[in-house]
Amino acid sequence: MSGPNGDPHISIDDGIIDDGEDEFEEEEFEAINSALDQINSYLDDIEDRNDSLNGKLHELLESNREARQEFKAQQLKTPEEQLCPAEGEESSSKEDLDKED
Repeated sequence: MSGPNGDPHISIDDGIIDDGEDEFEEEEFEAINSALDQINSYLDDIEDRNDSLNGKLHELLESNREARQEFKAQQLKTPEEQLCPAEGEESSSKEDLDKED
């Protein structure tokens, strides 16, 4: 006669394993449950930190984007605006030429 999977000469009772040794006691389940709760708590903490870092990264990216736009705006000024000194500053190029003579 063939076995349950078609294997010859294996009876159905030969494949049964006694699971009596593998049973956990209630204390072992409580210890495993406690460890899983602690792992879950650690994972929640990591997720909170990740969310915080993600928010800070978005703020940094937005700040960087604004700085880049300001820099581009300065680069797009007309050449006269770029060469003209700001109010209160004296033109050093004329003074430098006078000193060299």
